[in-house]
Amino acid sequence: MLTLSVSPAPKSLYVCTARHVPVLPFRNAPFQASTKLSTLAPSSGWISFNPLRFSIKDKEIKKSRGSSAVCYAAPLSPRNLQWISAISSAVLLFTKGTVIRKQFLVPLFAIQAPASIIAWMKGEYGLWAAFLTLLVRLFFFIPGELELPFLALLLAIVAPHQVLKLRGTQQGAIISLVIAAYLAYQHFSGAGSLAKAFDQGSIIATIAVVCITVISGLLLI
Repeated sequence: MLTLSVSPAPKSLYVCTARHVPVLPFRNAPFQASTKLSTLAPSSGWISFNPLRFSIKDKEIKKSRGSSAVCYAAPLSPRNLQWISAISSAVLLFTKGTVIRKQFLVPLFAIQAPASIIAWMKGEYGLWAAFLTLLVRLFFFIPGELELPFLALLLAIVAPHQVLKLRGTQQGAIISLVIAAYLAYQHFSGAGSLAKAFDQGSIIATIAVVCITVISGLLLI
């Protein structure tokens, strides 16, 4: 609290000041005796302590600390397993060094492929891709390695709703496990022995077969 009083004498100026009053910069401003400086004193208390400001900061700190522990992604989630199975099936379609019947990879891919890939195939882009591929197939020869992905695209497009409902169910996981086990049996039987299956010429196909078999078993659990 600051009060100012001026006496009639020309040199008698008494200023009564309270403690903890901030020094205000009146260097360039004209001084008027009628100015009420008492209205400026409460600002010192507002600057030193503001309970609303500290409560807001405390809530923001707690919120930032809590949000850092929420973000967590499981490495073995079903979506990640489906992506690994789709990549392994695509590798088996184009790789050599195996005697499996690659036609069985088409229904396996349709059952275990991620939902985003199936949605893309059944969407406008998938229809245009199938249409252009069919036009090329009418006039040119397509190798077997490229024809199987085209058949997988057509199978996903023309598959009825009842068949697509098997995706993500226990029945679909059982069908996938049966197909994967049959392909693994064909691969290791054709290799002759376990050591020959991991030779330099067939190690990529062996890893892909093991991946789709293990993932089919994990998706069944």
